Amino acid sequence: MLNRVVVTGIGALTPIGNDIKSFWENALAGKSGANRITRFDPSLFRTQFACELKDFNPAAHLDRADIKRTDTFTQYAIVASDEAIKDSGFDFSKMDPFDVGVIWGTGQGGMETFEQQVTEYARGNGSPRYSPFFVPKFLTNMASGMISLRHGYMGINYTAVSACATSNTAIMDAFNYIRLGKAKIVITGGSEAPIVEASIGGFSAMKAMSARNDDPQGASRPFDIDRDGFVMGEGAGALVLEDYEHAVKRGAKIYAELTGAAMTADAYHMTSTHPEGLGAAKAMQLALTEAGLTMADVDYLNMHATSTPVGDLSELKAVTSLTGTGPNTMQIGATKSMTGHLLGAAGAIEAIICLLAIEHQALPPTINTGELDPAFPDYLNLVPNHSIEHKVNVAMSNTFGFGGHNGIVVFKKI
Repeated sequence: MLNRVVVTGIGALTPIGNDIKSFWENALAGKSGANRITRFDPSLFRTQFACELKDFNPAAHLDRADIKRTDTFTQYAIVASDEAIKDSGFDFSKMDPFDVGVIWGTGQGGMETFEQQVTEYARGNGSPRYSPFFVPKFLTNMASGMISLRHGYMGINYTAVSACATSNTAIMDAFNYIRLGKAKIVITGGSEAPIVEASIGGFSAMKAMSARNDDPQGASRPFDIDRDGFVMGEGAGALVLEDYEHAVKRGAKIYAELTGAAMTADAYHMTSTHPEGLGAAKAMQLALTEAGLTMADVDYLNMHATSTPVGDLSELKAVTSLTGTGPNTMQIGATKSMTGHLLGAAGAIEAIICLLAIEHQALPPTINTGELDPAFPDYLNLVPNHSIEHKVNVAMSNTFGFGGHNGIVVFKKI
């Protein structure tokens, strides 16, 4: 018998809210986090806007020593996980430290640190004046390491990387460790700090991002006929996954049960999704089967839907291959229209959207979608440009990443 796994704590640091309360309120209000980039002068870049965090001050959460020795993506991870751990209310002093682990995710890791250090070296006289913190700051595993160091957790600890499917990969791994009885609690999720010249420049060169510089807040428009690419976002999402019996015994608040998770590979292209969505559909089916459910049981689907011309359509094909063509009550949401695309952290904050939808029986809108692509089937229900009340017992979240990674998680109300 495998152990049941539940979510007992959540934390968020996003372009539309620096904690769970503000994130959820602004999501329901349909607020966009996009604006012109302030981290550097983007005037010469094809894309000049992104979804940056607002009014975030690491000094309000971390001491000077931790700020000095951590990259921004790790700082985001610490802040979001602190909120989730506090929200969960578990008393670590009463636990074996080897029963609590951290499985984190990031797609790019310390891109900011790497760019800064290498640029400074290139501008110098050739003397290797690198910071002693250079290597540990940019390592992708440092977020999970610093979370465990901060709290004393000595159980399983590593970082998963599968591009934009990363968070769901981390959540799935945490799920499996607890199911197998190898941990009681795992802190999981993802963080990303990609709004730096190298990352914006690289994605711009690929023409993957929207170039709607005259209308940043209207640029992320999933399924719209005029969509032209994704909008970069940053931040972190954290979940406390816990053995069900352990959570019940201590009287924990349970947001939902994590009942299924699965991954597949497209084996098709370095950066493009399979045009028919074959890998995505298989991952969705595997996750639902593991959960003991079918697509007909899903009340809310948070789609990957980055607002790219090809990606949105291939995901639709994957979904419709499972729903069939008849009427259904499942609501589809594309919340990247508000938050932008947080790359390796996207799955974490979208899993949190699913959990809050179950808790509040309400769904955030998909904003900016004025004229639906004719390929969007009329038998699917896209949450409109305003939030709605909706019965949500089962919620599913899709994530897909460069390299052909497909990661799906399924949550069910208890």
